[in-house]
Amino acid sequence: MAAAPVWSVDPRTGNPREQVAVEATAEEVDRVVRAAHAVRDALADRTVRAAFLRTAADLLAGAKEAVVATADAETALGATRLTGELARTAAQLRAFAEVVEEGAFLDIHIDHEDAGRTPPWPDLRRWKIPLGVVAVYAASNFPLAFSVPGGDTASALAAGCPVVVKSHPDHPATSELTASLLRRAAATHGLPEEIVGLVHGFEAGVELVRHPLISAAGFTGSIRGGRALFDAAAARPAPIPFHGELGSLNPVVVTEAAAAERGEQIGAGLGGSMTMGAGQFCTKPGLVLVPAGENGDALVKTLTATVGDTAPAVMLDHRMRDAFIAGVRERAALPDVEAPVTPGDGGAHAVASGFLTVPASRLAEDGPHEALLEECFGPVTVVARYGSEDEIAAVLGRLPGNLTATLHISGEEEAGGAAPLLAALTPLAGRVLVNGWPTGVAVAPAQHHGGPYPSTTSTSTSVGATAIERWLRPVTYQSTPEGLLPPELHDDNPLGLPRRVNG
Repeated sequence: MAAAPVWSVDPRTGNPREQVAVEATAEEVDRVVRAAHAVRDALADRTVRAAFLRTAADLLAGAKEAVVATADAETALGATRLTGELARTAAQLRAFAEVVEEGAFLDIHIDHEDAGRTPPWPDLRRWKIPLGVVAVYAASNFPLAFSVPGGDTASALAAGCPVVVKSHPDHPATSELTASLLRRAAATHGLPEEIVGLVHGFEAGVELVRHPLISAAGFTGSIRGGRALFDAAAARPAPIPFHGELGSLNPVVVTEAAAAERGEQIGAGLGGSMTMGAGQFCTKPGLVLVPAGENGDALVKTLTATVGDTAPAVMLDHRMRDAFIAGVRERAALPDVEAPVTPGDGGAHAVASGFLTVPASRLAEDGPHEALLEECFGPVTVVARYGSEDEIAAVLGRLPGNLTATLHISGEEEAGGAAPLLAALTPLAGRVLVNGWPTGVAVAPAQHHGGPYPSTTSTSTSVGATAIERWLRPVTYQSTPEGLLPPELHDDNPLGLPRRVNG
């Protein structure tokens, strides 16, 4: 049987653009993984690794016109959005180059022998080493920043791990193009191109996580798909870490005082955040608790105007569009749910932005309204009108884990009055915001992009310097002669690395 073709499709028309590859068979996945495993030692030199990452960033930036045009043609995300995403992706690669050079990620600890202790201590030297080949599952909604050249790939390569990327079917041409740029960067520094593998196809993704030479996996996508891969990773004879980002509602709480102080401003900001990128951000605010009464009414009025003025948008593919239309129709039909701006079908290949309102008390009870507490991918949010802080607490108590949780407060509440609400939101998310919107995720050392399940399957982050920790494991050498130790663990610290000695 001939291998199934992989087509690049224009979501604006639904028409195939070009065949870019064929789906990988189990034998092809095995070949690509074994090739990556065979060259894993090529990434041992940190200086070369850092230079490679910088060259990869430069090549991506230099190919901006082709990369943006290709990505837009098969995602409809628009040149402006994709140009910004490309800049973010290149900056992320450069940031990891700095992490590699600085060396703190090695987490070196040295405790010299101390015979005077009770009991005595032997000489102990601890650092972190790469896990091995990492499987990366590209995201649909970020064809650059969370796909082939994105954060999982960049952090794994920075850790010294080759990668095999399973492309997303919504942007296979972009995947092929960006993979070729990464391989060119590798060749520039004498590295084998096999350090970046690429496979296509659903079955290839399953084979990949099951392969015995895959040491860890990173995933961004749906709860259903991610959980299936997570379970497969755990069911292996030798289970592996599976760092998955699966889904997030990203709740927002607006206090009565904040609505009174700047309700219209909050309403406009919410409208912009929830419709950004056709609502296809993993950090889209999907549930907003707004006070009942005239102050909350003013917020909702501005939100209505903002969302009502938003033009129909094209989603990434027809399956997502169909799921969005069906999902909002089901939610809008629930008792006591209203749609000030009706979300749903926006015409051929497009969707209309909108939002739903519901009394918060409905969300605090068992029943069909629980559907409103589940992520709906696309340009829609749920505004829950509360009458008391007890209702806020009741709703928050029913929420699953999230990437983000946001609190909008007044100037007076900044002095500490909102502390109980902030404390209530903190267990729900990995990033807690005050008076902002969660859709932007800064690539910064202090960033955390992760949260309690189902937002992620581990406590790690996929954005920021500490994302590298996912692909490392600690090793301690005990009573080992210096001549046998790696230079990083020598007493004279010949590489000038950050480390902790004797406590």
